[in-house]
Amino acid sequence: MREETASRGWSGRWPLLPLIATVLLVALPGDGTDPGTVSGVPAADLLSGVAVLVCVGRLLYLRRRPLSPAAAVVLGLPVVGLALATVTAADPVAALPGLVRYLQIFVLVPAAVLLLVRDARGFRAVAGTLVLLAAVQGATGVHQYLTGSGASYMGEDVRAVGTFGPGDVMGMATVVGYGLIAVAAYALRPPAGSARRLRPWAAVTAALLVLPLALSFSRGAWIATAAGALAVIALTGLRQAVRVLAVLGAAGVVLVGGLGVGSEMISQRLTSITEVTSAPDRSVNDRYTMWAAATDMWREHPAAGVGLKGFPAHRDGHASIGLSAGSDTAGAGQAFRRQPLLSPHNMYLLVLSEQGLVGLTALVGSWAALLAGGVRRLLLARARGSAALDCGLAAVGLMTWQTVDFLYADIGGPSTVLTGIVLGLAAWWALAEPERTTAA
Repeated sequence: MREETASRGWSGRWPLLPLIATVLLVALPGDGTDPGTVSGVPAADLLSGVAVLVCVGRLLYLRRRPLSPAAAVVLGLPVVGLALATVTAADPVAALPGLVRYLQIFVLVPAAVLLLVRDARGFRAVAGTLVLLAAVQGATGVHQYLTGSGASYMGEDVRAVGTFGPGDVMGMATVVGYGLIAVAAYALRPPAGSARRLRPWAAVTAALLVLPLALSFSRGAWIATAAGALAVIALTGLRQAVRVLAVLGAAGVVLVGGLGVGSEMISQRLTSITEVTSAPDRSVNDRYTMWAAATDMWREHPAAGVGLKGFPAHRDGHASIGLSAGSDTAGAGQAFRRQPLLSPHNMYLLVLSEQGLVGLTALVGSWAALLAGGVRRLLLARARGSAALDCGLAAVGLMTWQTVDFLYADIGGPSTVLTGIVLGLAAWWALAEPERTTAA
């Protein structure tokens, strides 16, 4: 009875505030001594800790069971590999910060989202905040491109990076990708009773977000967003999927073929994805070199890897001489910097090298369970005519985006905490009680 009473009105919505604040505070600069940090810790990460504490407090007050057995197993799986990689590391103390970070992003924050989001309206509130953040960051990025105040790219300060700066060129692309997938889900399957007023605005917002995503020049984000969008479109049903793909295809032909929309920079960025041997992009060459180094580390330590935070220390001993000393960053209000290459920019290979096969199996197994469970529940909800199909499409689309993006990126930077939010939304749809995910 206490829980039912607390779930009415804002008395039951206020626990979402730390999650919403976490998303919004990602927009604050989070580098060094910038105002977006407290003692060097990004404000968004601190708010995610508040969300976890609020979740624990509610569980104690309401005397609720923390997680269902299935949810506990799925979200707790990564702990196995993390614990093993920490205790077997050459320096377990040095590995502790990595343990804390992994637990925050892949266990604690997703669990907090799962428990604090009580119904579909709560899901929409958090997902809507992702869309708002994407709109703000996207507008900032387009302004940077138009005014030449972005990060340096091919000798010009035109790369759209939002408020994340040149040190985190993936930040804005990640945020815009999340927002585009979420708003596309609402455009295709708006909540019951709001289709007439929400669908056109959602469709326009999704179309507008394509521009800053393109201007981010982030190949991995392009591929991930395409995969997530295709998953959302395909899961709406065959007839609607065919119509939407036909419209998108026609729009692409008109914009690119007829009007010539699409800069030479974007074309070169696309073709560089597969160029490895003949005059490749330096970043592509470095990435493949680090991928090979990560694989070599795993071969030497197949079970538990080299330990958390161990990739930078072992990199030079396994990388070829073709690896450059670092990447150059400049623009967006910052002077030229040489940024060291401290990760393989592939989450799966980073986990494989630092946590071994045990850690990779545990972490990927958890993500696979969330994705499979989300698709299964979405198909059931569609067959039953659920009012929360928009939530299911957004959850599956975001999870697809994340798993594909991890092929070209890993955790790091102020936007990393959003990974935990996205995993939590996917967990809510896949693992929450049926009555919570079918309510309007």
